[in-house]
Amino acid sequence: MLLSPRFISALAYAAQLHQDQERKVSGVPYVAHLLRVTGLVLEYGGSEDEAIAALLHDAVEDQGGMPVLEEIRRQFGDTVAETVLGCSDAHTRPKPPWRDRKQAHVDHVRAASPSVRLVVAADKLDNARSLLREYRVRGESLWNFFHGGREGTLWYYDAMLAALKGTELTALVEEVERTLREIRGIADQGREI
Repeated sequence: MLLSPRFISALAYAAQLHQDQERKVSGVPYVAHLLRVTGLVLEYGGSEDEAIAALLHDAVEDQGGMPVLEEIRRQFGDTVAETVLGCSDAHTRPKPPWRDRKQAHVDHVRAASPSVRLVVAADKLDNARSLLREYRVRGESLWNFFHGGREGTLWYYDAMLAALKGTELTALVEEVERTLREIRGIADQGREI
C-alpha cells in the first residue's frame, strides 16, 4: 500500500499539534511516539485511515478536545475522526479522575471497532516498550511519573491487555503481553535495574 498526500498532510498536522509536547519520562519529542504507533499500525496491516488515526490518536485528549476532533473530521473524514475519538480517554478539561477515566476507556475498548482496537493496541505496545526501557534506567523511581503509581499503572496495562485479548489482533496483542510480562517480572522483583 502506498500512502497518499492525505497521510503526509496528517503527519504535518500531528507534528504541528504536538510540537511543544514531550514524552512524560524521557523528554523525547512526542511526535516520536506518534510515528512509532503509526509504524506499528501499518506493520500490522492497518489502512491509510487507521495510520492517520494513529498519527492523531492523542490529539483530542492532549491538544484541544472536541474542536480538534471537528478539525480532524473536516480534514480527514468521519472514519478517522471516529477512530481518534474511540482512542481518547478524555476530551474535556479538567479530565475525569484517573482511575474512573482509565476504567471507562478499558470498557470502551472491549466493544470498540477493529480500527480503534488496532490503534489502541499499537499505542499500548509503544507505551509499554517505553515504560520497560525507562524502568531499566530509572528503576522503581519510574512510578513517580505516573498518576496511577506502580499498582495503578500495572493494573491499567493488565486491564487493557484483557480487553484486547481474543480480538482479531492476536500477534500484536501477544507482543503487548510479552512486553508487559517483562515489566511485571521486574516490578514483582521490586528491585532497581
